[in-house]
Amino acid sequence: MHEVYAGIGSNLGDRQANILAALQRLRARCEVTAVSAFYASPPAGGATGPEYLNLAVAVRTPLDRDAFEAFARAIEAAVGRSTSSIRLAPRPIDIDVLAIDGQVVRDDLEDRPYDAAPLAEIAPHLVRRRAFEFVRRVERSLHFSIDRQSLAPDVAISLERAGVRSVRRTIVSGSDANLRAYDAEFSMSNALGPNLAGAHMSRYSEILADTIDTCLRDDPNGSLAHLPGSIARAIVVAQDAPHAEVRVRASFGLERWTPVSALPTEERYTFLAIAYATPNGSRTLVGAEAFGMTACPCAQEMMRERSERKLREAGFDAGAAARALDAIPQATHNQRSRGSLLVGHPAKPQTVAVEDVIEIVENAMSSETYGLLKRPDEFFVVSKAHSRPRFVEDAARAMLAATLDMYGDLGDDAYVSARQVNDESIHKHDAFAQGFGTFGELRAELRGETIAERTRPSQWLRGS
Repeated sequence: MHEVYAGIGSNLGDRQANILAALQRLRARCEVTAVSAFYASPPAGGATGPEYLNLAVAVRTPLDRDAFEAFARAIEAAVGRSTSSIRLAPRPIDIDVLAIDGQVVRDDLEDRPYDAAPLAEIAPHLVRRRAFEFVRRVERSLHFSIDRQSLAPDVAISLERAGVRSVRRTIVSGSDANLRAYDAEFSMSNALGPNLAGAHMSRYSEILADTIDTCLRDDPNGSLAHLPGSIARAIVVAQDAPHAEVRVRASFGLERWTPVSALPTEERYTFLAIAYATPNGSRTLVGAEAFGMTACPCAQEMMRERSERKLREAGFDAGAAARALDAIPQATHNQRSRGSLLVGHPAKPQTVAVEDVIEIVENAMSSETYGLLKRPDEFFVVSKAHSRPRFVEDAARAMLAATLDMYGDLGDDAYVSARQVNDESIHKHDAFAQGFGTFGELRAELRGETIAERTRPSQWLRGS
């Protein structure tokens, strides 16, 4: 690890916001160990434009000087610095290495009071503290002594959850060979004791940003499955809470091909996760949601019975009528269907691959569906669906059974929750079915044993 001291400055736009944005991005690959106050100074050394704001930051990082400077240039570009060729032009952000591993690397540091003054504050062993001409110290922000959230509420009743929802982030996860972009929406909350008026709401977004950096950006093979549990554990610490819960819905695309014409298409799916954490650890359910279609078995059986009667009336014998009806799927009404499946392992959320879950969900319905369908593809989907009629209950049961098969190596303490929703076409209501339980409970029921009451998702997440 290297110890790096850097100067960060800005004299365009919202200077404090620019510098703080750069600091936040530094945390993606560095551990920030010290930050100075802000220091204001007029442009110097031939520079032009408005007054500069500067600070110094100390970090620990595995990056050597060349790699760190390349990282700093990327941060400057991300914060908004252009590639202007005009030397010393005004700029929204500027990052310079001042010292590394105990050695000052700028020979002209004493002639750069805007860098020397903040560095002297956090590293007096590197530069002598003194009065620097034309440089004045500026408070980083307004400070208030009041902390209303930590005071007693008017009504001393504890709350199971308090937090934020609908926090949106775009997340890129996976290895270089399999990078995937997610449009994610987070819900983050924690328990609140009867002695606290409220949760510190700003901390959730800070925790989310920091955890995304450490959990995904620092890990080239980072998995989104790790993220909810990491966030929940961080909330427990930051909010000093007995427990915390994080829910994630993240839309993403997978390349698919139409079933007959083999045309490429992108199909949209939703990554799902629920994490629950206490000071002793966390558990996470991970899965996905996918759309498909179902064909109603009940109406199809009625159509078959009616068709058989008509064929008999037309002179077909019973055998010929049955053979004809077996060869041609009967008409029925259809539903646009949405299946969701969550799977959990007590210690390893990464055990579950979202692509496998999507396969289970789509196969549980009468047919998968596609955003693009040519006429041969449309025929294939309709024919497949009417050859595999399914009730909403059938789809939920099929997901549970297929999960036990696909993850048969997991122990009885693993968990699965399946939910199917069918948007009815001939009714004014919709239909849904849900099933859940530990692998052990479901395996026992399949053996014919009676299970009085299966473990609910909230109970499994809590380890109770």
